[in-house]
Amino acid sequence: MSNQKINLQPAALVESTIRRDQGQLSSTGALVVKTGRFTGRSPKDRFIVKDSITENTVDWGTINIPIEASSFDALFDKMIAYKDGLSEIYVRDAYACANPNYRLNIRVHTEFPWQNLFAYNMFLRPTEKDLKNFEPEWEVFAFPNVKADPKEHKTRQENFAIINFSKKAIIIGGTAYTGEIKKGIFSVLNYLLPLQNGVLPMHCSANTGSDGDTALFFGLSGTGKTTLSNDPERRLIGDDEHGWSKESVFNFEGGCYAKTIDLSSNKEPQIFNAIKFGALLENVGFEEDGSTVDYSDVDITQNTRVSYPIYHIDNIMFKSRGDLPENIFFLTCDAFGVLPPISRLTPEQAMYHFISGYTAKIAGTEDGINEPEATFSACFGAPFLPLHPTQYADLLGEKIKKGSRTGDGTINVWLVNTGWTGGAYGEGSRIELSYTRAMIKAALTGALNKVDYQTHPVFGLEIPKTCPDVPNAVLNPRDTWRNEEDYDKMAEDLALRFIKNFQKYAEKASDAIKAASPTPTSVKR
Repeated sequence: MSNQKINLQPAALVESTIRRDQGQLSSTGALVVKTGRFTGRSPKDRFIVKDSITENTVDWGTINIPIEASSFDALFDKMIAYKDGLSEIYVRDAYACANPNYRLNIRVHTEFPWQNLFAYNMFLRPTEKDLKNFEPEWEVFAFPNVKADPKEHKTRQENFAIINFSKKAIIIGGTAYTGEIKKGIFSVLNYLLPLQNGVLPMHCSANTGSDGDTALFFGLSGTGKTTLSNDPERRLIGDDEHGWSKESVFNFEGGCYAKTIDLSSNKEPQIFNAIKFGALLENVGFEEDGSTVDYSDVDITQNTRVSYPIYHIDNIMFKSRGDLPENIFFLTCDAFGVLPPISRLTPEQAMYHFISGYTAKIAGTEDGINEPEATFSACFGAPFLPLHPTQYADLLGEKIKKGSRTGDGTINVWLVNTGWTGGAYGEGSRIELSYTRAMIKAALTGALNKVDYQTHPVFGLEIPKTCPDVPNAVLNPRDTWRNEEDYDKMAEDLALRFIKNFQKYAEKASDAIKAASPTPTSVKR
């Protein structure tokens, strides 16, 4: 149609955004926009059409909320009518999965040009040759001004994101938050790849060392996933979404979507330097000059973000693929000060902690949180998992036991606490980033395979007694507390929180996984 602007280059999309008075350039050349009412995803308004394909495969509940096909059809028709009436819409042909064996062609239709820039940045970009015969397998329609009528369409409120596996389409309306676009496709891959290909989809970052060794970094928001995987000594495979197939670890995406709150060139130089022309900054504030971004400004939201194509990072992995992993890191920000700064997991413990997906929120991060609050998100990405979490955990366990291709074939799994030591939040202190980096380096180089370990009495974790460039005194968290009895009480309390959370998965979990549970003195195996 004549109103379609197809596969425009970033410069043209930036120009269109400014022409429509929807954004401005920052002092570094990045485009700055505001996403409106929604500055984050709305998980309670994300639906999957329940039909013959999904009825018996999707893990229905508060995360995967069912909706009737008739509701999708009515909203889709409303969206198409609205789209056809606009003077300009923006269409992007792209694909997901850097491994060609699993490539998924996508066509993204957006109302705003900067939404289309986000799609350019975040998905993989076909070559000119690819575009000549491009056929989409899935389509995404993102039109913020199309709103649902909750009574008519059986939604919760006006905004919605609906996945339809039968029609291979995602419709997003009532919200301009761009993250809904990428997470919609991520959810699709999380459904398709395990069932069709035996590929483990992962909400993690990944990088590769000079010897070709691959490392995975899982972690919820605030645990340091992006910071720790952006290592100048290692090549970045990707920032957020990956697949683990029989032959490789591969990026689902073609870009990075990083938080920018309190960003600085000292803490995260690679991300800081990637924010240039072509990058898209969302909901940030400015310094007095009106063009220099103030990354400490939270007037709009704490969830300030930037998207940029992965080639804005200098040290990236060719073709966004790496060998099978040798090291896996589960990152947690434990605000209770209980978990060791690094510990080694058995395969069964890895599956247990993978299903648990633990971290903690601290006071001040959200309204109403006045003390540390345990947060569990299955597989470190529960909002994007259409299947039952144990299916992903079982697949992880199978792949860990098969081993890596290099070295002795062993895959080491590490639990890394980037949170508090010497006491809980408010009494202890945050573990120094330099120590965390040193511990991860020791794991990656194999130095931690040559030291003695001790076992945590409650969580059963193997804690190294020594680590290069890290004081021995910080390795065992119990030793860092002023009162060891207070530590023991807190460890018991956190263990009970783990056990309570795991109850909802226990029915479908194997005996080996359940046996990897922490064992406080008040609970017997």
